[in-house]
Amino acid sequence: MTETPQSRAARLAHLRRDELAKGDPVPLPLTMASMYHLPGDPTGFNQYGRFFNPTWSAVEKLLGHLEEATALAFPSGMAAISAVFFALLKSGDRILLPSDGYYTTRVLADRFLKSMGIAIDTRPTSSFLDGGFESYRLVFVETPSNPGLDICDIAAVAGAAHAAGALVVADNTTMTPYGQRPLDLGADIVVAADTKAPNGHSDVLFGHVTSRNPEIVSAVADWRKLSGAIPGPFEAWLVHRGLETLEVRFDRMCNSAEVIVQRLKDHPAIDAVRFPGLPDDPSHNLARMQMDRFGFLIGLTLESEQAAESFINKCALIQPATSFGGVHSSAERRARWGDAVAPGYVRLSVGCEPAEELWRAMQEALA
Repeated sequence: MTETPQSRAARLAHLRRDELAKGDPVPLPLTMASMYHLPGDPTGFNQYGRFFNPTWSAVEKLLGHLEEATALAFPSGMAAISAVFFALLKSGDRILLPSDGYYTTRVLADRFLKSMGIAIDTRPTSSFLDGGFESYRLVFVETPSNPGLDICDIAAVAGAAHAAGALVVADNTTMTPYGQRPLDLGADIVVAADTKAPNGHSDVLFGHVTSRNPEIVSAVADWRKLSGAIPGPFEAWLVHRGLETLEVRFDRMCNSAEVIVQRLKDHPAIDAVRFPGLPDDPSHNLARMQMDRFGFLIGLTLESEQAAESFINKCALIQPATSFGGVHSSAERRARWGDAVAPGYVRLSVGCEPAEELWRAMQEALA
């Protein structure tokens, strides 16, 4: 029987069941430990808090279940991305990054990888296939791109990159495993910031790396252990709790976004809208092919910086904040961080508020 998002979601909530003895707590216990009782030969036992924590293992089990791959937890999304770079790259390698993806990935590469003798090129997400992938050790895609919401064909990129001998890394932060499955489309590695929708409550920094390649998993796990880039057990416990409700929240957020974006598109105060679910969006046909849902992020362009800031600040049901994917809708004007977008471009993250109430608040703010 083929696994579906619904069957994965149903089984996720019961993954602990087979481990439980009579009288054990059903919710995951939080294990706060830097040392373990370890007399004699330590082989095969919990040894030290930098090497292992049972709360990490539990959240990795849920993430691995959703990705159908081995998952490794990290203290942030950027820690996960850094682990892939530093574990797998060496001097003389060349990598390709999206020019319109999350800017911190490019800053990290430019500031630290270049000084290690690693060459960096960039391309726009919408034309990522142009130019081929010869001479690259690693090709990094982010689709939909953050913040512009452009899309590239993951399967086509993976096929061409593998033919050229490159590894393919996909940042799936904007979509989660319920919205898009890059490993199924040929990516070698998925990275994501679970700070966003997987945790969902805007109170944790967290990330993960997943792969179906044991050599990649081993290299990244060794880098984590030796570098000390480990998540805290309390943060892992919170993300574990968030993952148990991700499917419900993600469904609500995506449904609401699909309703609200149609109304925003027709509103006179909005100059342009980007959302993969709109039939006239340039990414729509590709999104229908490779995504299970269209997501909860909407790109809005208002006429000016002032109009955008007014909309964000006056809407009673929008939190003015960076980041996205929380239960509360949030928005920010991305040009303030230096992204190559119009001054009035707003990245709107639709949350879990009732859709009609959220739309009513947006109408009032836009008026």
